[in-house]
Amino acid sequence: MYDLSVSQLAEGLRNGDFSSVELTQHCVERMQKFSDLNAFITELGERAILQAQNADKLIKEKNHGPLTGVPIATKDIFCMYGVKTSCGSKMLDSFIAPYDATVTHKLDQAGCVTLGRTNMDEFAMGSSNETSYYGPVKNPWNKDYVPGGSSGGSAAAVAARIAPLATGTDTGGSIRQPAALCGITGLKPTYGRVSRYGMIAYASSLDQGGPFGASAEDCAYLLQAMAGFDEKDSTSLDKAVPDYTQSLNDSIKGKVIGIPEEYFSEGLGVGVKEIIQTAITWYEQQGCEIKSISLPNTDLAIPAYYVIAPAECSSNLSRYDGVRFGYRCDDPKDMRDLYDRSRSEAFGDEVKRRIMIGTYALSAGYYDAYYLKAQQIRHLISDDFKKAFEQVDVILGPTTPEPAFKIGEKTNDPVTMYLSDIYTISINLAGLPAISIPCGQQGGLPVGMQLIGNYFAEETLLNFAHQYQLDTDWHQQIPPGFNE
Repeated sequence: MYDLSVSQLAEGLRNGDFSSVELTQHCVERMQKFSDLNAFITELGERAILQAQNADKLIKEKNHGPLTGVPIATKDIFCMYGVKTSCGSKMLDSFIAPYDATVTHKLDQAGCVTLGRTNMDEFAMGSSNETSYYGPVKNPWNKDYVPGGSSGGSAAAVAARIAPLATGTDTGGSIRQPAALCGITGLKPTYGRVSRYGMIAYASSLDQGGPFGASAEDCAYLLQAMAGFDEKDSTSLDKAVPDYTQSLNDSIKGKVIGIPEEYFSEGLGVGVKEIIQTAITWYEQQGCEIKSISLPNTDLAIPAYYVIAPAECSSNLSRYDGVRFGYRCDDPKDMRDLYDRSRSEAFGDEVKRRIMIGTYALSAGYYDAYYLKAQQIRHLISDDFKKAFEQVDVILGPTTPEPAFKIGEKTNDPVTMYLSDIYTISINLAGLPAISIPCGQQGGLPVGMQLIGNYFAEETLLNFAHQYQLDTDWHQQIPPGFNE
């Protein structure tokens, strides 16, 4: 059952080929069997079986939706009532969420069965899933390599076919980058399309929840359940959610694909460039027009992002003070000692680094020089995309400069680590949707292709991705040792 698509699972459940309990038990067994991936922080096997029993009742009563009884994995950043929500940090290691995030609630309402809470970079700060308090996640394609981050646990769980679907969040590429490195499909929606209520904040103007699946079709089903207006989230957009599965088979003939010259310059690996070029040729053969475009401010995305995101994180993480909730140091001498030791003992190095950068950028005398300037650059980047979408339907390029790197290879060089997000960060700064799909392999490791759309063009992205996947099988390939 592990190799079935979401639509096949839904059909099998409806037809009685297997029950949700049987399917869930199968996934729980795989979760336990492949625990060495370290993809999960909290396993919820017993709870999942109870959910599956209820799903079977709903299916029997014909009171079900397309995801009723389908197992999922959820990133440990979405609050789940009565369950530990750690955000990959020692700071929240003992935090039991007192309420559900909107995404969690929506998936429960859709009848999904939650297998467990997936491992992640601490407070979503990282590109390799090595900053987690619970240790690094391993890439199923090669356990010596990283799965990408910060949603590496979710990506690894789907790649290993432990769960057919998983949730993630994307602040600068944290859905698309791990999707690319693990050989699966991951979609970052338009900012505001998926509610952030109950999703622990890193950088509030950039964070966005989204789906992981083996294919674009699978992601379409999960996005359908996740998306929608939420009055509890002031950044949620009141716009009707279409049926993302209905336009998957639309023709792409005559559509215009923009190829940014900046994405194919120095820094892109030769092997990755050749694989992406092959995918471009495929789209051209389907009748798409290929058009060269320019996004001239691309090289400013990383410096702008690493001012804006740390500035927002320094503000968001100020609430973790050892007083209200979260980790508290032992026997503090006074209030200052309580603050100092609680934060220094519970936050990891990368989180501390970003807090300090952000605090500095927001401090008196530096705000205009750094934060304000970064926001001005953000507008320039957004304008680049607006001009591009006056000429093209989608933009195509690589998701990452190279395939996955070895665990520990870049931990002592944060700047090099930051550069791995060069093709993804600008999309978050502009608030656009983008999807990463597998399109080849290099040295036995997956390579991802990124498709970028205009605002609320998730349907278009899923359509373009699905058409490619109908004619290729990269998304169907399972890492050796996990296809059993």
